[in-house]
Amino acid sequence: MITTKKIVVGPMEANCFIVRDEATGRCAMIDPGAMNDALRDAIEEAGVDKFDYILLTHCHFDHVGAVSRVKELIDAPVAIHKDDAPGLRDPYVNLSGPLGGCKTIYPEADIRFTDGQTFHVGETVFTVLHTPGHTAGSCCYRAEGVIFAGDTLFYESVGRTDFPGGSLRLMRQSLNRLLGLEGDYLVYTGHYQHTTLSHERECNPYIG
Repeated sequence: MITTKKIVVGPMEANCFIVRDEATGRCAMIDPGAMNDALRDAIEEAGVDKFDYILLTHCHFDHVGAVSRVKELIDAPVAIHKDDAPGLRDPYVNLSGPLGGCKTIYPEADIRFTDGQTFHVGETVFTVLHTPGHTAGSCCYRAEGVIFAGDTLFYESVGRTDFPGGSLRLMRQSLNRLLGLEGDYLVYTGHYQHTTLSHERECNPYIG
């Protein structure tokens, strides 16, 4: 069983998550876009020595901006899909230049995931789903009836496809892949409120 704590961070109000495997107390952080008091408190509450990963759904600055500061606190490896790993070092691709107001080169990832790769946080098995469209290497993390979707899928909406590496064609393919998964999933999105696959199958105007 896992529990999830959401912390809204940064001026773009991105969702950062701390996921905890209840059987072992081991944790992962997903998308630390900016540091604030709420995130710092959540790290201390979880335990700075309890983190196995810093997981990134994609390379945009509003999702990776606090990677360096978080890594200093919890000393966990940074993981991202291999196709977005170069974007961490490119201010044009990670949008820190065009939108963030300060061209930033972020630390290189320690782990470069591929589609279908699995990993453990405690006893919980996560699977990497490569879902390009918002960026070339956007990915979702799936575990125990939950998907952390980054900016691929929102509540009744989807991520933009007009940024570097974006593709409307690939976004449609990725959405079809997610919504074609068997059964239902709770979807934690990169911005705004959470949703479910069953709701999006019925109500998302971008599907089809």
